[in-house]
Amino acid sequence: MSAMRIAGGLGLVVGLGLAAGPGFALEGDADRGERVAGTCTACHQADGMGMAMPQGESWPRLAGLPAAYIAKQLHDFKAGRRENATMMPFANMLDDQQIVDVAAYYAQLAPWPSLPDDYRAADPGKSAEWLAERGDWSRTVPGCNQCHGPNGQGVGSHFPPLAGQHAGYLAAQLEGWREGRRRNDPNGLMRGVAERLSDDEIASIADYYATLPERLAASGAPLTGEDAQ
Repeated sequence: MSAMRIAGGLGLVVGLGLAAGPGFALEGDADRGERVAGTCTACHQADGMGMAMPQGESWPRLAGLPAAYIAKQLHDFKAGRRENATMMPFANMLDDQQIVDVAAYYAQLAPWPSLPDDYRAADPGKSAEWLAERGDWSRTVPGCNQCHGPNGQGVGSHFPPLAGQHAGYLAAQLEGWREGRRRNDPNGLMRGVAERLSDDEIASIADYYATLPERLAASGAPLTGEDAQ
């Protein structure tokens, strides 16, 4: 058998394998996804902005999150790599095509606010800002922005935006990683960080990112996207 025929056969096998895997060779359709998302609106709202109940549960903003990130979370709920009593039954109702469709729908909704990405020195007197931007290397805690990007705007499909997400949801996820209830992060990175944070630090970091777009806007920092008004 010639090298060309071998290479061609291997390419076919690889192609079939990719097509069979979840998320591969499936193109999301936002129109179909909107119909699927009808079951999501009770918690995540019709505009995908989520909601937070004072002293209660918070449902995250999905609008503008990367489609690949949303799809991964839904697959992780189905596989039990991420646990939530409300989300798991809904995720298990979706097939692979519906997952990429609903992910495409939410991704194309209102864009996440685009924040300044120029360097600014963290204020050592503000513990949440310092942890977010610089971390605490004496405890092997990296700054959140080192993975999630300047001002927590998100990087790729593994590190979602934090700025503008609901504080209750952010705090609940950090607590989940710390306690081992959430374990679907790359290389266990988030658990390693969260288990070194105190309750007060988790609450302050969550509030820092949740209110960051408004505080930057109030300071005169330029914003783009949906919040640039």
